Amino acid sequence: MDQLVAMQVFVDVVELGSLSAAANKLDMSRSMATRYIAALEKTFGARLLHRSNRSLGLTAMGEDILPYCRQMVALAGDIESLIASKRSEPCGVIRVASSISFGQSYLAEALGRFMQHYPRVSVEMLLADRPINLVEERIDLAIQVGDNMELGLISRLLTRCESVVCASPAYLAQHGTPQSPKALTEHQCLIHTRHGPIWRFASPGNAAGDSVMEEIAVFGQFSANDTMVLLNAALSDRGIVHLPAFSTDVHIRSGALIPLLCDYQLPKLGVYALFSSRKHLPITTRTLLDFLVDDIKR
Repeated sequence: MDQLVAMQVFVDVVELGSLSAAANKLDMSRSMATRYIAALEKTFGARLLHRSNRSLGLTAMGEDILPYCRQMVALAGDIESLIASKRSEPCGVIRVASSISFGQSYLAEALGRFMQHYPRVSVEMLLADRPINLVEERIDLAIQVGDNMELGLISRLLTRCESVVCASPAYLAQHGTPQSPKALTEHQCLIHTRHGPIWRFASPGNAAGDSVMEEIAVFGQFSANDTMVLLNAALSDRGIVHLPAFSTDVHIRSGALIPLLCDYQLPKLGVYALFSSRKHLPITTRTLLDFLVDDIKR
């Protein structure tokens, strides 16, 4: 069996903590990953891993050999990256994940523009309002709206997007228009469960240019973990919503939603590209990253 692949399996098993996770990352079966480990142990003439149904750990020989296997895998990756960097054009399939709202509002069209530039690239999108495991789900690039980064991932800031508080004209006609953040406590607010019921506003600056941050605990009968569900609830006259501007702009322009408290500043949300390794980033992924940085500015 290929010893370099066996070393890669060994390194990934140690770093990910299980044979199954390593097999998923390398797109092979668990039994195949087990055979690679067995072949490596036969080559070195010693067990490298203590394995049981509930735990996995390194033997003394495994501890000694691991750094050298990492070096071999890293060198092979450097060679692959060098070869890839010499290609004149990105190609192949790239798997991209994002939230449903960002995917529908911006990313799908941006990826269409990217494929027009690079016709040898195919894109597979995964849209989900849940945490994405890049390794297990074999995602090359994930786009996250929000500043809570998962440990172990590399992030690159694409932009910071505005947020907006808004409601439908029918809701405001029936319940009145709040003139201050504190007045929101008297209204039905549509709450995103991931961000919670605390909405933050920076008041207009005084003569010295200073502003004061207000934190308002809002209430409402309806909450959800999906931006598009909350947006549709607002369009259906069910309350006031706090969302990224990219999801509401088209409805504000059409008059279906009315922006509120426009004199107050809302925190901007970071939009990040996430990937698992900076060192061995394929040319197609690197090109898409650079493309999105430029495209999103426009």
